[in-house]
Amino acid sequence: MGFLTLVEDRPTPSAVYNWRVYACAAVASFASMMIGYDSAFIGTTLALPSFTDEFAFEKMSATHLALVKANIVSVYQAGAFFGSFFAYGSAFFVGRKKSLWIFAVLFELGAGIMLAAGGSRGLGPIYAGRVLAGIGVGATSMIVPIYIAEIAPPAVRGRLVGIYEAGWQIGGLVGFWINYGISEHLAPSHSQWLIPFAVQLIPGGLLLIGSFWLHESPRWLFLKGRREQALRNLCWIRQLDPNDMYILEEVAFIDAAIEDQATTVGLGFWQPFKAIARNHRVQWRFFLGGMLFLWQNGSGINAINYYSPTVFKSIGITGTNSSFLTTGIFGVVKTVLTFLWLFFLIDKLGRRWLLMGGAAGGSVCMYIIGAYIYKNPTSEKSAHLSSGGIAAIFFFYLWTAFYTPSWNGTPWVVNAEMFDNNTRSLGQASAAANNWFWNFLISRFTPQMFNNMGPSGCGVYFFFASMMILSIVFVWFLIPETKGIPLESMDRLFEVRPTSKANRVVMTEVHERDEEFRIAAEEVGLNAAKLS
Repeated sequence: MGFLTLVEDRPTPSAVYNWRVYACAAVASFASMMIGYDSAFIGTTLALPSFTDEFAFEKMSATHLALVKANIVSVYQAGAFFGSFFAYGSAFFVGRKKSLWIFAVLFELGAGIMLAAGGSRGLGPIYAGRVLAGIGVGATSMIVPIYIAEIAPPAVRGRLVGIYEAGWQIGGLVGFWINYGISEHLAPSHSQWLIPFAVQLIPGGLLLIGSFWLHESPRWLFLKGRREQALRNLCWIRQLDPNDMYILEEVAFIDAAIEDQATTVGLGFWQPFKAIARNHRVQWRFFLGGMLFLWQNGSGINAINYYSPTVFKSIGITGTNSSFLTTGIFGVVKTVLTFLWLFFLIDKLGRRWLLMGGAAGGSVCMYIIGAYIYKNPTSEKSAHLSSGGIAAIFFFYLWTAFYTPSWNGTPWVVNAEMFDNNTRSLGQASAAANNWFWNFLISRFTPQMFNNMGPSGCGVYFFFASMMILSIVFVWFLIPETKGIPLESMDRLFEVRPTSKANRVVMTEVHERDEEFRIAAEEVGLNAAKLS
């Protein structure tokens, strides 16, 4: 099996790790390409001379310009926040597959509206289109991790959900480089800045087309009582016969989980809301999932994604193309390290150690960058970077090396795993909404932070570094290791104390349960043979 050989929750046929489950995850992850591309292209597009000239940015005061840029970027996150909750109802009533189709259409509509903007029409079409596109990406950011987690074998669940993150980085890589390419090869014009906006239609179109091929989540079908279709889809995804022991066990686990939820939480649309209101343990799980995205955004990643020219200017990078080139290299580093995380780290090292190690190393880098900028504010920098400036750029890329294989995608993996069947959709909606809420705050106020937090915005780096230190304490005491835990055992995982030992305790229980199930199945088989 090569790199597919991983620690399994139970004996697993090699057929389970087949191309279909990877293909479904990859097709669904065109949604994250939409998100990644936007997070990367918008900041550099706002810095294109052709864009700033057409919308007369040079005539605006620094305060007004910061507000305009913040509004252009952040209305997208505001739409995504509400889209996350819209997707809960859609995913519950029409399923994961049809929901992806619906919101892909909405995203394409929004992306198309943005193309109507111009000097005569103003920025209105961009604002309106980004709100609609934001609703689309917010919804898909809630649905896709759930869908992938529900179809994934436990041993590669982190890797498959990680494909979602890989799509994010591939989209981001294109977004980081596109404006460097067009600024190098196209003269400033209306068409020059319109091209990066038009490219959004590509990943959205791929998701729209691919959603027709996807098979609906078997877990959602079982939850809706559509057992025949659920079994058929499960066998198709696993490439196993309906009578295979692995399929029988998986169906038994799903049925047991659904029965337990029916007698405790309930299976209706409003039942998870009621469960949250009356169950402190469920509230706690929602809190943990949402806080992971506070710490993720508190690391500074989205300030860098959305305002990379501002960030690199604070370090001393001058000139449009130099800034775009530095941003492009940042995108390359992120993408390469994401695949390292995806194929070698997430299901080997687990979630906890990645989060804590990434935060520890990243905070040191941010403190060093902030200290350099404090001693060498932009106004004192020459046209060429000093040795100190080169060192600051090195630590920036080193920060990227710590952040990317830890906080960049791991919170999405944990949130896709940590909720039971009946609260998973609402839990993921809450997690996605939290992500977009904190994302909105960062994107809305980053320009003002750089204007007001110390010389050249050095205080911004100290702030992000301190947030990363606090995240280590949060993870150590409150986040259990979810690696290898079946989805149906997540409730038990979050009950075990201390948190650091929860994974080991639950995995022991899972193996004991599986052995009891196997012995019982063998006895049933022997009795049937005797009767025949």
